[in-house]
Amino acid sequence: MHSVIYILAIFTAALLITGCDPPVQELKEAETNPVPEQFVRANQYMYQRHQDHISAFLDRTGWKADLTPSGLWIVMENPGTGPRIMDTNRVTYAFESTLLDGTPCYHATAQNPKVITVGKGGVESGVEQGMLELAPGAEAIFLIPPHLAHGNFGDREKIPGNTVLIYRIQVLKVD
Repeated sequence: MHSVIYILAIFTAALLITGCDPPVQELKEAETNPVPEQFVRANQYMYQRHQDHISAFLDRTGWKADLTPSGLWIVMENPGTGPRIMDTNRVTYAFESTLLDGTPCYHATAQNPKVITVGKGGVESGVEQGMLELAPGAEAIFLIPPHLAHGNFGDREKIPGNTVLIYRIQVLKVD
């Protein structure tokens, strides 16, 4: 009887000891997932395609534009006076937005202007970025690629997806 108890005790101890340590597993090399790489390549392709469309448009119109690091193009018609607009400034402006083919989208007049607080959203990120390059009284044209506007889906009203926008801006007031 003692030998059975002794064998059961050894067997139970062995189970407890081996049950506490996970089995040794070989580390697998990190597998690369090709899907994110495909998305990166697709986004790079679309970015370049939109930049090429804007560049060709600028060649056709003869407009002289500066390209920002984010991909926004700015045609400065009147630089305005005073210090540049900064984040958190409240800006009152008139604008007209169109597609590259001239199709009108939205507008705000000097009599019924748009008012934003820069850096707080509520407007295309390309418009906010462009505002930071302007001063009070400035007039400019922003050529905004989709990644700085309404992206792949558009606004589901007047702006189709993957569309470059033209914004003609007139800064009326900066607070």
